[in-house]
Amino acid sequence: MFLEILLGVAAWQIVARKKHPSLGDLFRRKPTDRSLALGEAGEAKAQAALRNSLTALCGDDYHLFNGPIIIEHAPGADFPTVEIDHLAVTPFGIFVFETKNWSGYISPASVPGFLTRTDRDGKAEDRRSPLEQNQTKVAFFRSRLPSLWPVAGAGLLVSDDAHLSPALHSDLLSLGDLPHWLRARRDSYGGMPTVEVTKATAGIALLIDTSCAAMGAHRARVAM
Repeated sequence: MFLEILLGVAAWQIVARKKHPSLGDLFRRKPTDRSLALGEAGEAKAQAALRNSLTALCGDDYHLFNGPIIIEHAPGADFPTVEIDHLAVTPFGIFVFETKNWSGYISPASVPGFLTRTDRDGKAEDRRSPLEQNQTKVAFFRSRLPSLWPVAGAGLLVSDDAHLSPALHSDLLSLGDLPHWLRARRDSYGGMPTVEVTKATAGIALLIDTSCAAMGAHRARVAM
């Protein structure tokens, strides 16, 4: 009987940990094959929307990098690289986009740097905000590119089943918000020296690795 009680307590603790992940668990959560496939589908959708929006706004005067995009932001660290979902160069700035293919109601979380996703059944879970994930990437380019080239980031929530709380930061966007967000960025940049897209693109190309080998090595480290 005593052994059965111990086994029951151990099982309950395992279930409890699964239901209530720690902050560390949230940072270390590894993607499953399904989540990876959903993420890639969302990135393809976002890339198409970005290309359409930028073409409408800039004509041919922009560059949208195609993935994979890897940067080495912390040489010598256990995890020296990060993946960038989308990277755009425009006459009014350089933009780093983090894409999430999340469904449900997306709202601010009580934990700084996280968002709460609530599904149709009312089940809620905290997930790391794409703006939080973007901070290191934006800082990387700001530290290595001329200060005259402004660098900014945004999070793209691309699912048709995602509903964004009005309390979210204005840099968290649905794809329908994207054209207005880009126009606002262009208008706020008015009067500043125009970014030379060709020169900026060449400079960024020296800082990134777009090879499949780099992506494979990065994902292998993340999966460890």
